[in-house]
Amino acid sequence: MSSVPVAVVTGSNKGIGLAIVRALCKQFPGDVYLTSRDPGRGQAAVTQLQQEGLRPLFHQLDIDDLQSIRALRDFLKEKYGGLDVLVNNAGIAFKVHDTTPFAVQAEVTLKTNFFGTRNVCTELLPLMKPYGRVVNVSSMVSSSALRGCSQELQQKFRSDTITEEELVQLMTKFVEDTKKSIHQKEGWPNTAYGVSKIGVTVLSRIQARLLNEQRKGEHILLNACCPGWVRTDMAGPKATKSPEEGAETPVYLALLPSTADAPHGQFVSDKTVRPW
Repeated sequence: MSSVPVAVVTGSNKGIGLAIVRALCKQFPGDVYLTSRDPGRGQAAVTQLQQEGLRPLFHQLDIDDLQSIRALRDFLKEKYGGLDVLVNNAGIAFKVHDTTPFAVQAEVTLKTNFFGTRNVCTELLPLMKPYGRVVNVSSMVSSSALRGCSQELQQKFRSDTITEEELVQLMTKFVEDTKKSIHQKEGWPNTAYGVSKIGVTVLSRIQARLLNEQRKGEHILLNACCPGWVRTDMAGPKATKSPEEGAETPVYLALLPSTADAPHGQFVSDKTVRPW
């Protein structure tokens, strides 16, 4: 079994994910895994970084596929005995003018961004080694979407005692409400991506709380972050930040020194803790 530290970045064959891998290859003292749903695209991204003189490794990962997540889990357990850095970057967004019915957009977006990310955490968080770092890439849109929720929903999502089960019920209810075309009447904002990222931010708060309760002395830090508005296939060419600039906050959180005890369970943007 290798004693080398290991970092994994989900959805990292392009965009912000690729920029995070590039930065970690330069700064993280261990093996860095670029993962991608499509092995061909993943290998091509690895080759691109190798041509820059970097040494990423590749592992297939489709966060919509539990078997794929578990295959990665078993590989990490067997080869490294655990995991030191996990960056949950994989996510999807429909374009603004996409004509796909909203209920379908809601189901597809939440399946990946919330439920897929949650499945990765369920399988990989138990592998985190002491002083491990977990970064869940959320979005500032989670804040604006939260403000677009009814007072009752805002209260639930801001609660310090909400459980993972209760959060899953709320995310499931949003999808069901869109199918019945009653989501706005039920207090939801009209953004599937925004709701999916509310889920990621709140999930991060819950996970950090559980780490405090269950693994207090292990100094694992877990946070949600917003990379900013970044020029990617997802956000488009007009965005204000380059992928490298978008990677700065996730990388900062992934490389928090072993002496740090904060931030933890926070929503971080531009390396600054933001109110939730």
